Amino acid sequence: MRMGDHNWIIAIKDKLENMPDFSQEVEQWKKRSIYKLPPRVIDLDSKSYKPQIVSIGPYHHGGLHLKPMEDHKERALLHFIKRSSVPIEAYLEALNDVVQNLKDAYDELDPKWLNNTSDFLRLMILDGCFVLEVLRMGTSVLAGGYAPNDPVFSSHGLLYVLPFLRCDMLLLENQVPLLVLVKLLQVERRFSIFVPYNEDLMNRLIIRFFHPGQSSVGMGKCLHLLDVCRKSLLHKPRRYRMMRTRHAHDRGGEEVDEIPSASELSEAGIRFKRSRTTSLRDISFEGNTLRLPILFIDVETKLELLNMIAFERFHIGAGSEVTSYVFFLDNLLRDPKDVSLLRSCGIIRNGLGSDKDVIKLFELLHTDIVVDPESGLDIIYRQVGRKLRSRFRKRLHEWGADLTRTYFKSPWAVVSVIAGVLLFTLAAIQTVYSVLGYYRPK
Repeated sequence: MRMGDHNWIIAIKDKLENMPDFSQEVEQWKKRSIYKLPPRVIDLDSKSYKPQIVSIGPYHHGGLHLKPMEDHKERALLHFIKRSSVPIEAYLEALNDVVQNLKDAYDELDPKWLNNTSDFLRLMILDGCFVLEVLRMGTSVLAGGYAPNDPVFSSHGLLYVLPFLRCDMLLLENQVPLLVLVKLLQVERRFSIFVPYNEDLMNRLIIRFFHPGQSSVGMGKCLHLLDVCRKSLLHKPRRYRMMRTRHAHDRGGEEVDEIPSASELSEAGIRFKRSRTTSLRDISFEGNTLRLPILFIDVETKLELLNMIAFERFHIGAGSEVTSYVFFLDNLLRDPKDVSLLRSCGIIRNGLGSDKDVIKLFELLHTDIVVDPESGLDIIYRQVGRKLRSRFRKRLHEWGADLTRTYFKSPWAVVSVIAGVLLFTLAAIQTVYSVLGYYRPK
């Protein structure tokens, strides 16, 4: 046996002795929520996964094109600490109490952060305070203290910098655990006259920033900014529970045909209307009417949906509701005229420019996605899809019957139709030959 083999055997035996038991292994995987995406995902559209102006968390910290924002992050930290009148040691102590949970949230943490708790805590406080200041700036609750000509935290920054910050703060690789923000605000509120901060108040602040008007009721514990935004799009409409229960037995192993496009459904007599809520769950088909939630489509929409799909793909237990929604809508939108139809019904608001751009977007979103058949939302989409296909086939059958009654109700009618087709074909052939004879050189 070679020396290298012997050392490897010793290393494996050491790992076996220290191997966590089943319950510990389950808990270890459960803590992860912020993922480093593989190249096969990022290569789809790298700008939708990589930060453009600011790094949040450890994965992209130190990127050359992101360094200019580091001075602004430190200034945000100083303003946050000064305004709170709380010593920075109190914030450090609060995060130090949960530092292992914060480290465990990252799927791939570099040894320089893993083995250096002091640097990791400094990063969490710096980036956490910056995120909170940006959230407050975007929701008009940022207290004074910044210069009116501050390049970021001012009316100028609100107009020209905030849109880019919003995009970078939605990236799966560019997150801090929500626990960081909650702890920082709890310490700030503990030393003030305000009500102590809790996770529900934190969720509401985030939703006001990213999705004004959406509900935060019943969201439960969230993991980071992207998770809050995802759950805010999936609040349950009133009839959701009934639909899920009724059709939960309906999913086993069936082959799902493609749903006809929006234009095909319209031609078959199916109408489109806007749902009463904005929840992606609020899709229904009753009578001849398909109801869909309104969707605002712009550059941020692409980035947000791609990162939500990636989160559902890598976070076990997250579900696949957003993925199912994208899959369903991609079936409806196959041509610019489908987009135009849904725009005319008030279901799609297109901020990309042309309807062709929306089709390209959904082609990108649909690439390599896998829908979980156990997803509650997928059950609803399957049920709606079955109704749509059934209705579509019924209308085709009705058209066929009308055609038969009109043109094939007697043998003489059949002969007349065939004769008419033959005469038309012969006339067309004669015309072609006449044209060719005219242009053919003698």
